[in-house]
Amino acid sequence: MSTILTFRGREITEEDAAFIRDLRARHPEASRKKLSRLVCEAWGWVQPNGRLKEMVCRTLLLGLHRRGIIELPPPRSKRPSALARRKKPEPVELDTTPIEGTLGELQPLSYRQVRRTEEEKLFNGLIEQYHYLGYVQPVGEHLKFLVKERGGRPVACMAWSSPPYQLGPRDRYLGWSREARKRNLHLLAYNTRYL
Repeated sequence: MSTILTFRGREITEEDAAFIRDLRARHPEASRKKLSRLVCEAWGWVQPNGRLKEMVCRTLLLGLHRRGIIELPPPRSKRPSALARRKKPEPVELDTTPIEGTLGELQPLSYRQVRRTEEEKLFNGLIEQYHYLGYVQPVGEHLKFLVKERGGRPVACMAWSSPPYQLGPRDRYLGWSREARKRNLHLLAYNTRYL
């Protein structure tokens, strides 16, 4: 078995490409999305949370298609993705008078994970309005925390996301081999925003 390419830690062989071509022939009506789902199911290609790696698989399939290794069906639509159409978060109205005093006077602080809650809009708006990089929808797994002082006023926002698969400086600093990275990557989180 000769390796055609290595993609996200998986060696793609000519046998894999033949499997995809056969799958395509057996499901001629399948869209690119459906084809990626079938490949993920056949290969057992899932994320740590159990969901199929469909987006990763579609990227692989597109790469193989562009190299002329497989033939994909034509795209069914040309509309931009939901991420491209996403509106910027609304500006937030809140008390911005300076907080004076000691941290002890603000205690207890509450730390709430606000992803998929009503307060996520507040978090997104604060980041868009006050963080120098603004708000960008995170890709992959992510968490959003809102910190409030005892009176309920927001005092901090923290966002964490899954790490890049390969990052040379990080991997060299940690002394990670390819195998060590595969084994341990799920233990890392990156602080993408702090406000």
